Amino acid sequence: MRCIQMAAEQRPVLFGEVLFDCFPDGQSVLGGAPFNVAWHLQAFGQAPLFISRIGDDALGRQVREAMLGHGMDCSGLQTDPSHPTGKVNITLNDDGHSFDILPHQAYDYIDRDALPPLPENALFYHGSLAARNPVSAQALSSLRSHSRGRRLVDINLRTPWWQRQAALQLIDGAWMAKLNDEELLQLVPDAPDDTTRIQQLMERAGLQLLLVTRGAEGAELLTANAGHYRVQPESVTAVVDTVGAGDALTSVLILALLQDWPYQQALERAQTFASAIVGRRGAIVEDAGFYQPFMNEWGLA
Repeated sequence: MRCIQMAAEQRPVLFGEVLFDCFPDGQSVLGGAPFNVAWHLQAFGQAPLFISRIGDDALGRQVREAMLGHGMDCSGLQTDPSHPTGKVNITLNDDGHSFDILPHQAYDYIDRDALPPLPENALFYHGSLAARNPVSAQALSSLRSHSRGRRLVDINLRTPWWQRQAALQLIDGAWMAKLNDEELLQLVPDAPDDTTRIQQLMERAGLQLLLVTRGAEGAELLTANAGHYRVQPESVTAVVDTVGAGDALTSVLILALLQDWPYQQALERAQTFASAIVGRRGAIVEDAGFYQPFMNEWGLA
């Protein structure tokens, strides 16, 4: 059985947005794909280094306090005196949810000159949203040039904050990329079917792994040597919201990279965790007890 093999003692480094998901009922929940993944990895005992930027405001202080309370390393968290802590307005509907992502948020201005030093053996993860602004894009470019480990890219195409060519350039040279089936179609629109789209994207970017999420139909993991692994979620009786389900999948897949789990086992565990997350409001869970059964079952306790 093929395993996901990584070098020993890698530390995950995550770059990108931290923000508040604002729901129609007035509730605000901490979120942002890189932050969500970092939060889950911390809960699973992996000590991630999260790099982002918050405003010098009440929401920014709430982010820092939450990270400190969760035991997270805040050395990569910058404070911006001019731009607010990120917000996203979420609308829930029959198809899941939609986003209204506000412009000129603090995470758009991550300062290249204020970046922390990268660990020598880093597993580097970043999304695509924080690269929408030239300032954060420069910081990301600097990190990419200094990173010597494997790079994982989480594509989040949020209208109007993306361009096809820019997204493809982010994927180029990555070791692994993750996107959903709609994003796959948007990035490779001219191919006749998903199989061809996947092949073209992997070959163009030189990917070793590609994770494609398909909502209620689950997810599939493709490898450069033609490996193909699939998982479908069991029926979930109570879906509160699907915000952060893909981030939950990604976090456990990164955990699998660090633990050398077999591909199929990694995908099944990732799907199980994602199915639990959709039963909660928001993308993260502050109760450490929520994570303990997974850690016990997976031999991490």
